[in-house]
Amino acid sequence: MGDLFMFRVAVGICYATFSASAWSVNNFLITGPKAYLTYTTSVALGAQSGIEECKFQFAWERWNCPENALQLSTHNRLRSATRETSFIHAISSAGVMYTITKNCSMGDFENCGCDESKNGKTGGHGWIWGGCSDNVEFGERISKLFVDSLEKGKDARALMNLHNNRAGRLAVRATMKRTCKCHGISGSCSIQTCWLQLANFREMGNYLKAKYDRALKIEMDKRRLRAGNSAEGHWAPTEAFLPSAEAELIFLEESPDYCTRNSSLGIYGTEGRECLQNSHNTSRWEQCSCGRLCTECGLQVEEKRTEAISSCNCKFQWCCTVKCDQCRHVVSKYYCTRSPGSAWSQGKGSTR
Repeated sequence: MGDLFMFRVAVGICYATFSASAWSVNNFLITGPKAYLTYTTSVALGAQSGIEECKFQFAWERWNCPENALQLSTHNRLRSATRETSFIHAISSAGVMYTITKNCSMGDFENCGCDESKNGKTGGHGWIWGGCSDNVEFGERISKLFVDSLEKGKDARALMNLHNNRAGRLAVRATMKRTCKCHGISGSCSIQTCWLQLANFREMGNYLKAKYDRALKIEMDKRRLRAGNSAEGHWAPTEAFLPSAEAELIFLEESPDYCTRNSSLGIYGTEGRECLQNSHNTSRWEQCSCGRLCTECGLQVEEKRTEAISSCNCKFQWCCTVKCDQCRHVVSKYYCTRSPGSAWSQGKGSTR
């Protein structure tokens, strides 16, 4: 495969901004057969969706999916093997597979369409397979081709990353939903035709976040790592782990303390981070974030009040405009700050 298709994907630069104009396929540096260029835009968008979901899932935690954590390749040996790394690989791989699969079902690729392999077969009591199932087989194949090829190493971390890439792809399959349509006289629904559809990507993010929370730490048997180069597919990642761990996220190293800034590790710390407190429009989990981000890291919560201007008293005028007044109101924001005279030292607290 390497002789036919060589590319480098600079996933680390897709974090630069997330505005609509910031992302383009230029984030992917590609050389190879023109046939593969068909998928590059979808791969880029899929990787972006994975990164955005990572930032959403960890927005109010000590580790919040920072930009410097988003480089998938580990051949330069600069990456860690923590549970956070496992999530990045899984959600990125899932994002690429999800987007490719969606585009396939929508007919965006000439060589791919709906998965109709089961159509006409009995699926269960009172229903048969039919309709347009999302073609996850195709999405999985392209995701594996692009994402797994980033791994050039032969060590335990490369093996771990390939495993978590696959766990992300399995998450896409695990969260698919069966959709059905009734058939029969006068809407009697005597029989149904059903097909499989991708779940909302947020559900996939929630699914993988739950996997992250119970990720498994693996003690590697180094004798299993002598079989060859994982990037070339000479051996399967799952051979090194228990079969029951196939769909689980795994990690090799304990996470550092994300409370304290550590420039050498690329950790920004929680000092200066914004948190949420006593907001009526946030979830209970988000409302607790000030306690998690600040208090647990030996910092205090500081309120900063600023004046904001927003549109108000909007009225529709015939025809056809909407005119609004400009209203001023005070907005309170909360930040983690160090209290005078505090001496918070780096510890080994939980990263979650």
